[in-house]
Parts: sequence; structure tokens; C-alpha cells
Amino acid sequence: MTQDFQPVAGGITAPRGFVAAGIHAGLKKEKLDLALIVSEVPATAAAVYTRNRVKAAPLRVTAEHLKAGLARAIVANSGYANACTGERGYRDAREMAVVTAGAVGCEPWQVVVASTGVIGVPLPMDKVTAGIQAAAARLAVEGGRDAAAAIMTTDTRIKEIAIQLPLGGETVTIAGIAKGSGMIHPNMGTMLCFLTTDAAIEQEDLEQALRVVVDRTFNMVTVDGDTSTNDMAVILANGCAGNAPLTIEEHAAFRSGLEYVCRYLARLIARDGEGASKLITVEVYGAASEVEARQVARSVAGSNLVKSAIFGADANWGRIICAAGYSGAEIDPDKIDIYLESHAGREQMAAGGEPLPFSEAKAAAILAEEEITIILDLNRGRAAATAWGCDLTYDYVKINASYRT
Repeated sequence: MTQDFQPVAGGITAPRGFVAAGIHAGLKKEKLDLALIVSEVPATAAAVYTRNRVKAAPLRVTAEHLKAGLARAIVANSGYANACTGERGYRDAREMAVVTAGAVGCEPWQVVVASTGVIGVPLPMDKVTAGIQAAAARLAVEGGRDAAAAIMTTDTRIKEIAIQLPLGGETVTIAGIAKGSGMIHPNMGTMLCFLTTDAAIEQEDLEQALRVVVDRTFNMVTVDGDTSTNDMAVILANGCAGNAPLTIEEHAAFRSGLEYVCRYLARLIARDGEGASKLITVEVYGAASEVEARQVARSVAGSNLVKSAIFGADANWGRIICAAGYSGAEIDPDKIDIYLESHAGREQMAAGGEPLPFSEAKAAAILAEEEITIILDLNRGRAAATAWGCDLTYDYVKINASYRT
């Protein structure tokens, strides 16, 4: 488990040396739709991308740019995914980097480009270009919250956090913003996450920390089983904290802080799932390995039958053990214990793969809460993992039946 941290104010611009802006560029009818995040000095950078073989043009451009391991700016638009838009889409993504570079005073290859929205529709580049220039004119430390709002699509709430910890003789800040509500089944995807830190850290160490943390957080979130074409997690570390080189212990502390930030954002994404009324946390214990624990946790969290049962407050634990069984993990069903837990209490449903005479009334009370935890003890080892999801409601279908209109 990660160390507990106390969030601080400031969001994505809480780390020293970062400014941001979010503006309405006309890509959506009314809401903010273009974000710009800038480091005042070149920053070490790392990213992970969706594993969907259909990758949007901004991801391809960003992957090319980050080969150097450095960046100065992140530009992101919502409303248009710029995915499956052919050669024009690729040129448009590159043009976004060129315009951003000119507006903030860096090289185009130092710009991370991201888009989110409807697939298969070309970007209105006249609006994007004007929007980037307008955002650059509004860059400020106070602009972080607007940037977080500008990357939202069907999200109903802003997702941001910042924490601090002592590293290398200085106080270091790690912050992040994210968007994600539907088409969430990361592998890596299906959200956008932008992370900033003023820590001085080597690129190889930064990339390793990000990959480990993403596997434990964003890749353990599922809303609907769809892995997106567009999404990524990117971190910029500009060194403005002025810390000394990190020791092995301090690297572990940095990773713990980064994991706290990403876990916080991952939970917000799951809680904000399209049409969701309940956050589902699946905790798996007693696994033979962390990989096995992750397999089981993700399978249970992603089961439409489990999600439907949680929505209906039906303590149908058979669906839980079923999802564990098809997870691909080499589990022993005759050893599995299952519990339900929320603020209303805790109730064991099964022991050794067999039913217990549980209280239906207590189980219903547990499932009536907005945050519910499903606990499985595989009784095979000492490894554990946690996944997050949400219930499947009528509103999910309503939202996605008319997404483009």
C-alpha cells in the first residue's frame, strides 16, 4: 500500500516553475476545451500510451517528441479526438506543436500533444490555433484548475491533486490532473493524465517510476471495458525544487508519492464513470503473485454482471467468484473467501468457495452506500492488488447512445 499524504492546494501548477491555462476555443458549445501547461525551464519527461493498436495522431506525435526525454509544454484539446483522421490528422497534431512552441518560446519537439473527444472528425485548426495563442496569453500559476476543466469530455467533475514530500534536502511537490469517465479500460488508456513535479530526477528513473505506478493505478481502473485510441499519462519533472540527487530510499519515496497522486486520480475516474451511482473497489488478498492479484481484481471490477448487481443492491456473490474464475489467474475456487464492505459494515458471503448464511438485510444496507468494497481472499500466497470500477446503470446507455449528438 502507498504511504498516506496530505493534499495541498494548487493543482497541476503547485510544483514550482509551472504555469497553465484553460480556455474556450469554440471546439465545444460552451465549456472550456483547450488546455496549456508549461514549464518555465526544460523538464525531464516520460509517458505511457494506450495499447490499442488504433492510436490517435497526437499520441504518435508525442511519442516521437519524447524520444529525447525532454519537454516544455503540454497542449490538449477536448471535443475532437483527432483519431482515424489520416494524414491530415497527423499534420494537424504536428501543427498544434508548432503553434504552441511559437506561443510559449520553445522548440516543437518539446511539446506534448493530446486530444480527446469524438473519433473520426478532423480538427477545426483555425479554432485550435487561435485557442492555443489565447491560452498562451493567459498562462498563470492560477490557471491550473481551468486547464483541468478544459480536458473534460463527459466528466462531471474536475480531477486534480497535489502533494508534497521531503526529498534530497528540499520539499518536492508532485501534482496531477486527469480526465476520464467513459471508454475506460486502461491498458494503457483510457484517460488523459498530466503530471508535474519540481523534483530533479533522471529520465530513466522517472520513466520507470511512471510505468510501475501506472500498472498499479490507472491500469487497474475499468468503467466499461473499452480501451481508448487516444489516451496517455505524461509526467514532466523540471528540477525547480533544487533537490540533491536522490538516494535509493528517496527514489522509493518519490514513487510512493507519485502512486498516491495517481491512485487518487484513478479513484476519481472510476467514481465519475458515465452514469455511475456507486464507486466499486475490489481488493484481492492472498494471491500467489501481484500479477495474479491484478488479474482477479480487474476481472471482478470489469464484470458487467457484478456491476449490474451492485447497481441493484443485489448481494449476488456468485457473479464475483465467476468473474474471478475467468480472469486467467490460476486460482483454486475451493479456497476463496468473499466479503462485502462499506460504511454500513462488513459481511462475509462465502468461505472456501461455498456459501455462508449471511444477512440479506445487512448486505443490502452495505450495497446501498455510494462506495462499496468487494474483498476476495484467494488463500494462495501473500500478494495483493486493488482495482476500481463503478456500477452499470441505465444512464450509461443513455449517455453513449447519443454521444455525438
